[in-house]
Amino acid sequence: MTDPVPQAPPPGSAPSSPETHVIDFRAAERLLAARDPRGAVKLLDSVIAAHPESGAARLLRARAYFASAQLGSATRELELIVEREPDNAFAHFALARTHERAGRPDQARRHFRLAAALDPRPDYVAAARFDDPGPS
Repeated sequence: MTDPVPQAPPPGSAPSSPETHVIDFRAAERLLAARDPRGAVKLLDSVIAAHPESGAARLLRARAYFASAQLGSATRELELIVEREPDNAFAHFALARTHERAGRPDQARRHFRLAAALDPRPDYVAAARFDDPGPS
């Protein structure tokens, strides 16, 4: 009995490895910076499929979803990040911006305030509007 002959990957596809995932992540960062968020999402999908625990990849994909106005996908991604990393001030801030853009001011206010409490950066504190008691 002979060993099976290894099959080459299909034309146009590269074998998946940790190195290719890093390359794809960096390329997705560049695509997002170049205002191609949908291209970034495509690259990040394979990275996250291979590394579902990667908060950095998920956060970058959430930013790409937000930039392409895929607010439902951005919300789901950011909620997962906040669930896994409740002390991630930037994730709370990004989730607040997503809620704000989607017309959900009460949810936005909550996450703006959490972001400011976790990291009192001036932009987070200003967005939190602590002097505004909110709806009565």
